[in-house]
Amino acid sequence: MAFHEVRFPANLSFGSVGGPERRTEIVALASGFEERNTPWAHARRRYDAGMGLRSLDDLSALVAFFEARAGQLHGFRWKDWSDYKSCLPSRAPAFDDQVIAQGDGMTKVFRLTKTYASGPGSYARPIDKPVRDSVRAGIGGNEVFPGTHYAVDHAQGLITFAEAPQPGAEITAGFEFDVPVRFDTDRIAVSVASFQAGEMPAIPVIEVRV
Repeated sequence: MAFHEVRFPANLSFGSVGGPERRTEIVALASGFEERNTPWAHARRRYDAGMGLRSLDDLSALVAFFEARAGQLHGFRWKDWSDYKSCLPSRAPAFDDQVIAQGDGMTKVFRLTKTYASGPGSYARPIDKPVRDSVRAGIGGNEVFPGTHYAVDHAQGLITFAEAPQPGAEITAGFEFDVPVRFDTDRIAVSVASFQAGEMPAIPVIEVRV
């Protein structure tokens, strides 16, 4: 599948409805107990792009974006306004927001991740589409700097250090990120009269693996 490194207009995704989806298989036993399992290692996010439209100009911009992606054919970036930073929404990303790995003295390339923790459970989410020029990194509690100490692959979410971090050194990062998605429909059906009356078209968007 082709992926276009272009972001859906952020002003149109603001106000959209969506979030993570999990798949859980539940088997009820004769004893009344349950066995629960999931075939998915990672959540998949779904959104409705139609909910962010506020004017006919917005609708025109969405149709142009849809046509340029050839409907479902090409993926693109999506800003999830409810979850797009390595830190709390009220803060700016810092180099020590997320621990992404431990140095081993040999490895130079590491994947960006965001960890969600609550009680005894935690989930490390791979970050594939960091926002350009937003990534900050640290080694062993000290900030290091792009160009001199590391480079970022913004299309794959990889950070490459000029020198391998020392064994045991915590590698940290802070960043903003997008979600890789595609349209989940090949058809947009909208009536201008209905739109002006406040009826929003349903335009589903779904996360893709890249």
